[in-house]
Amino acid sequence: MGAGKSTVGKRVAKALDVPFTDTDRVIVRDHGPIPTIFETRGEPAFRELEAAAVRDAVTSGGVVAVGGGAVTHAATREALAGARIVLLTVSPEAVADRIAGSDRPLLAQGGIDAWQTIMDERAATYAELAHVVLDTSRRPMSHVVADVVAWVRDHEQQAGATAPGAPGAAAPHTNEPGATP
Repeated sequence: MGAGKSTVGKRVAKALDVPFTDTDRVIVRDHGPIPTIFETRGEPAFRELEAAAVRDAVTSGGVVAVGGGAVTHAATREALAGARIVLLTVSPEAVADRIAGSDRPLLAQGGIDAWQTIMDERAATYAELAHVVLDTSRRPMSHVVADVVAWVRDHEQQAGATAPGAPGAAAPHTNEPGATP
């Protein structure tokens, strides 16, 4: 949460000339505000909606931004299998201003302390899934974007060199939550 997945994802997609999907926005468009879903249907129902949104977005291709909690659901991790995953991290000090006053359901009680607890709980999963980790704490987003684009292009060149005639790999999937995929 608060690492910049939407900002970075949009800019990376534009630089690579591929579609961009923010799965949180898809869920809001199709099912209403996320805090309302959490309140009326609960987190498990939200995670099911999220898994479906991630599966659809990955199938469609391009750059996909998924919420930090998405990887807590087995169906979402399955949908991400084979995807190139960029983990955007952010320090607690840098994220504090970014999440202040947000309506994020999991931070409604506890703010930055809740954020840190969530990050600690998810750290192993994030590390397991990430192919590249980039910190967004104190770097201009344009530099983070340039790093992701360079990584994707390098990966495509390597894939082409090892498999002549094979199509390049799909665009990256950016994942965020403070320090998460």
